[in-house]
Amino acid sequence: MSPTDVVVAVAVLVGGFLSLAAGIGILRFPDVLTRLHAATKPQVLGLALVLLAIVLRVPTWGVASTAVLVMTFQLLTQPMTAHMLGRSAYRTAHVRRDLLIEDDLERDIEAHADESAPPDGVEEGAKPPVVE
Repeated sequence: MSPTDVVVAVAVLVGGFLSLAAGIGILRFPDVLTRLHAATKPQVLGLALVLLAIVLRVPTWGVASTAVLVMTFQLLTQPMTAHMLGRSAYRTAHVRRDLLIEDDLERDIEAHADESAPPDGVEEGAKPPVVE
């Protein structure tokens, strides 16, 4: 057994364990935000380790370029998806606020609520007057 085979085996096992931990976290954690954390952090690292193992096992340009593309798209989409899901869960009251240590988003929403309110005397949703 070569050293490369040992590294590949360890990378696959650790990557599989991290992906399993992410799946268990999604099922076991109490609210949306902690589930999103479990779905993104260990899953991305687990995927990176499995892709590394694949590239080490089959070291060709085709495999390496595909692995780089997969990892790039994962790193570009996963954080944005988690962010948008977290914000929508927060705004639709699907977050357990008793588990939050600090609620920065509520403070920001309150600070900007006055700025986005329509001026006095204008109904919400009304069209602004046309100036010719």
